[in-house]
Amino acid sequence: MGIVTINCADRVGLVSATAVILFDLGANVEDTEFRVFGGQAKLTAVCDFPSDLSLDELQSALTEQLGLANEEVNVAPYTGPTSESPSEAITHRIIVSGGDRPGLIARLCGVFVQFRANIVRLNAEKSSDDEDATYRIRIDLSISPKNERACLATIANTGGELGLNCAWKSV
Repeated sequence: MGIVTINCADRVGLVSATAVILFDLGANVEDTEFRVFGGQAKLTAVCDFPSDLSLDELQSALTEQLGLANEEVNVAPYTGPTSESPSEAITHRIIVSGGDRPGLIARLCGVFVQFRANIVRLNAEKSSDDEDATYRIRIDLSISPKNERACLATIANTGGELGLNCAWKSV
């Protein structure tokens, strides 16, 4: 098992080309995340590789075939769990939206700590560059059944205090 991380200038076809290279080398792509931040792309993928393919060979192939000699391509051993742990099981998806507020993410995360809810994924973004832009936070959580009601009520109250919309659903 290995983890592939690519940080480079974004371009059309980057994910496709990476997937093809990994497939051609016999890699099985498992958990993957791709995101663009201000023109910079970041791809992270946990992969299972054939035993006869070294991580150095894979890194060289990705760097060369993607034309990323001056960008960051890293392939390292992956020693984490290969199956979903209980803290990674998403039980709820929460969406908070409205105007941006200083400390918003910190306040929300403080609630999750209080109720021992684990953040599995968090994405926050502004919808546009104008003054009335909407800030949207999507959080995938693992909340224990015994803390579910109190945690969700506290999130709704926190969002309400800040004049934000708050919605959630069980997953």
